[in-house]
Amino acid sequence: MPACPEFPQSGSIAISDNGAGISGRYLSRIFDPYFTTKEKGSGLGLATSYSIIKNHGGVINVSSELGRGTTFLIYLPAVEVKKESKEPPAAVSVGRKGRILVMDDEDIVRNLAGDLIRALGHEVELAKDGEAVIEKYTAAMESGRPFDTVILDLTVRGGLGGRETIGRLHAIDPDVRAIVSSGYSDDAVVADYEKHGFKAYLGKPYRLSELRDALNAVLSG
Repeated sequence: MPACPEFPQSGSIAISDNGAGISGRYLSRIFDPYFTTKEKGSGLGLATSYSIIKNHGGVINVSSELGRGTTFLIYLPAVEVKKESKEPPAAVSVGRKGRILVMDDEDIVRNLAGDLIRALGHEVELAKDGEAVIEKYTAAMESGRPFDTVILDLTVRGGLGGRETIGRLHAIDPDVRAIVSSGYSDDAVVADYEKHGFKAYLGKPYRLSELRDALNAVLSG
């Protein structure tokens, strides 16, 4: 299989089927978040795949013919294999502990984020949309145990996303410390997150070290 012109030193993966194919009028939109032609589809599968591959420096292309099937080509840049170190891995450095509130409308992402934050030694609560965030954040303040940081997914399908939620949080608590999370680095909010009221940005999918660094920076700021 030929290498991708953008990455001469790359590996490639081809995934094909012989199904109904995709109409040409839809091909340019299949990686858009929430775009789906299925009655019960979420429109997030291909958008998430695109985001993961892009965040690893790769490219995904698609070709399709009605009645003959579809092929996805994934190109990932080649990396030099390093010799395995016999030294034990360094311990993950964690700053001060905090109470973290995480919002994401995808159960898998939300629960995984919760597990990672607990592994870092923080206390965490989870919310599926902005309305739940407002409710939990307000209740925490009234109880005298406010959240130290909030991680907000930028876009929530059919609900209040991070873009709208941060404004309402600032009205409740002008000192709120929030991190915006998104798989789309070219979004206007992500490009200038401080202007929109956020303290940091986490690109999805994020690693434990990236999550740790973002929380440490916000909690110590």
